[in-house]
Parts: sequence; structure tokens; C-alpha cells
Amino acid sequence: MDTVNKDLGKFMNGLVKRNPGEVEFHQAVEEVASTLMPFINENTKYKDAQILERLTEPDRIIIFRVCWEDDNGQVRTNRGYRVQFNNSIGPYKGGLRFHPTVSLSVLKFLGFEQIFKNSLTTLPLGGAKGGANFNPKGKSDAEVMRFCQSFMTELTRHIGADIDVPAGDIGVGAREIGYLYGQFKRLNNRLTGAITGKGYDYGGSLMRPEATGYGCVYMAREALDKAGDDLAGKKCLVSGSGNVAQHATEKLLELGATVLTLSDSGGSIYDPDGIDEEKLAFVKELKNVRRERISEYCEKYPKAEFLEGKRPWGVAADLAFPCATQNEIGIVDAKELVINNCRLVCEGANMPTDNESIGYFQANGVSFVPGKAANAGGVAVSGLEMTQNSMRIQWSAEEVDAKLLSIMQNIHSKCVDYGTENGKVNYVKGANISAFKKVADTILAYGII
Repeated sequence: MDTVNKDLGKFMNGLVKRNPGEVEFHQAVEEVASTLMPFINENTKYKDAQILERLTEPDRIIIFRVCWEDDNGQVRTNRGYRVQFNNSIGPYKGGLRFHPTVSLSVLKFLGFEQIFKNSLTTLPLGGAKGGANFNPKGKSDAEVMRFCQSFMTELTRHIGADIDVPAGDIGVGAREIGYLYGQFKRLNNRLTGAITGKGYDYGGSLMRPEATGYGCVYMAREALDKAGDDLAGKKCLVSGSGNVAQHATEKLLELGATVLTLSDSGGSIYDPDGIDEEKLAFVKELKNVRRERISEYCEKYPKAEFLEGKRPWGVAADLAFPCATQNEIGIVDAKELVINNCRLVCEGANMPTDNESIGYFQANGVSFVPGKAANAGGVAVSGLEMTQNSMRIQWSAEEVDAKLLSIMQNIHSKCVDYGTENGKVNYVKGANISAFKKVADTILAYGII
């Protein structure tokens, strides 16, 4: 163990020195490297070939200016990015995020995680991420359209169905994807699967909006089943109120669980009676159509309580589904969840739990399923969308859902195969080693490139 810790420290010191100030990227790499280092030391071919060092250096980073005009005729300028991290097993694949917090560190952490997530799906997809420090909130449709068109005018030269296939993420929903893909088609004069998350009428896949949330719940059900338990009757905490949170809630209700919370950047709602189908429909209208704050839920349903400025992790429940954003569960939150006897944390967002909290959960008997495994359903169905585009067909919702379930079950099996320790499953270890091995073996096959 001393050798492992020494090697991990040396590796992380080098990574931090090469990538100063990129704390989110450091965090993501450390979480992976800490579980991989013993495996790499036992399998010296990976150590000798410096596979981990090569995997943590992006293939390329593209940074560009995005100029657009607002409704007042003022010229505005934002910064756009695309981090093409690794395409060993397939074309680059990863979302675009439009949010004021977008930075190179955030996109590098997301792109790095995407390598492992995509590997776990078994689909031939590499890892990438991109976006801009543009905030679509409060912007008119015309302003969002002009921004998206300007953004795609530069991005188009770097993407394509066999090169790099972006999708949506925070701030990039159906509206933004439509504008982005319309500009791609306009500039390239062809219809290809160069973007996923498209509308069904122009090449999208059924079940894509539902995929990340549904997949997360499918993974939770597999983990509970492995432990001799199930979802029926469980009280659940869900954070966020966007696409992933909505559909995780929808599937939890379908499978007999009770959802007590949702949240946004203003705070959380706690409904002791549970968020049923009628209430969820109101949340969808509130967030997807009117784009208002989640606090309005409590005006509609006065039995609910608004926890202003707070995340939902202090509410007593059996299961937790962080579906909002990175680092929304810190050590104080983790301790509250443990005190309240939460038995499973299943990540619907990307890296919503910090590394200290992951260790705390594992040390206190809480099953913890990391996002690279639990939220892989979104990219899995994006990959299925790419397949449908290539074949010029569209599968039914039932067909896509069946494929999604099969993929999530397969991911769970891999986590069990590589992560079982003393009869219990370490899902972080299982996901990291399984995903790494596939990519690493491919890199070795290519030689030094």
C-alpha cells in the first residue's frame, strides 16, 4: 500500500503541476487514479506504457470566440470550448454545456469522465466535452438562436459523425440542439448524425430525454437487487429539477418509490406527501415551458416546504439521487445522509459527490454508485441515436428502452465483476477498472501514437 500511495502521490503531483488551478479536473482524476493505481501496479504493461499519463492528457483542446448580437443590437462575446479527450475506441462523444460556470477545468473533468462512461456502455464511443460560458436563462429564443448559430459556425469544422458527436448538457436542451443542428446542416449541406439529442422528426431517438434519469434508476434497482432489496416503498431524495431529475422521479414513481424532494439553484422543495404524477407534470411545465424557479411548487402545493438556499440532503430518506451538478454533496451532507440511515447514493449528475464524501459513504456501509456508471444511460441512447442515423431507421420507444435496460444491467455486471470485495461491491472500483481496461488495451494495440 505504501508503494501505491507513493505512486499515486507522484502521479497527482505531476498532473497538478501540468494543469495548475484546475481543481475539478484534479478531483476527477484523483478519484479514478486512486482506484486504478493498485490495478496498474499489478499489471505492469499499463505502467510501462504510461497509459494513465496518456489518458489524462487530452488529444486536443479547441478554444474559440463566440460573437453574437442581443435583442438590443449590442454585440456580445463569449468563449467556446471543445475538449476532445480520447478517441481510442470510437469517435469523440460528449455533451455541450452552456452555463456561466463553464471553464476549462470543468470541461476537462467532464471529458475525462466521459472516456470511462462511454467505455462502460460497450458502444464504440470516445470521450469529449464542450460548451461556453453563455447563460441561456433570461435570453429570448432569438438571442439563443443567434448564439447557437455563431457557436456552431466555429465548432462545425471540428465535428462530424465519424469524428466528434456532441450532445446536450446543462443549458443545452431541445431548443439549443435544434438551433445548433440547423446551423450544422446549413453549413455542411448534409444530414448526418453529427449531433445527438435531436428532435424525433429530424433524426432523434425516442427515449433520449428520459434516458439518463431512467438509466440511473435502473442502476439503482440493480444495486438494490444485488443487496437483496428493491425500490418499492423507498423514500427518495432527488436533487435538481431539470431533465435528469424529472425522469429519475418519473421512473422511481413507476417502480413504487416515493420522491420527497427536488431542487434548483435557489433551494429545495420538500413534499412530505411525495411528488406524484400530477405534481411532476406541474414541475415539467414549470421548468421546461415557463422556465421558472422550483419555489413556485410550494405556492401550488402549500403542504410542501421550500428549503431556501439548501440542498435536500438533510431530509431523512432511504435513497439519494444527486441529479443536479458537480460537488453538490460535501462531507457535511454525507454525514447527514449517514445519520438518517440512507442506504444508497446513485449519481444522476456528473461528479456530484466530492472524494471525501465518497470515502465516507463507503466507510459507513452506504452503497455508492458513481455517475460514470449510473448516468451512462444518456450517452448510451445517444450512441443508439447515432446507430439509427447511420441505418436510416428509428426504433420504437419500447425497443430503445429495452436496449437501455440491457446496457445498464451490463454496466452493473461489470462493476460487480471488477469491484467485488469480501462479498460487497465497490462500484467505484468496479466501474473504473472495467472502463480503464477496455480503453487501455486498445491504446496498447495502437502502439505509441
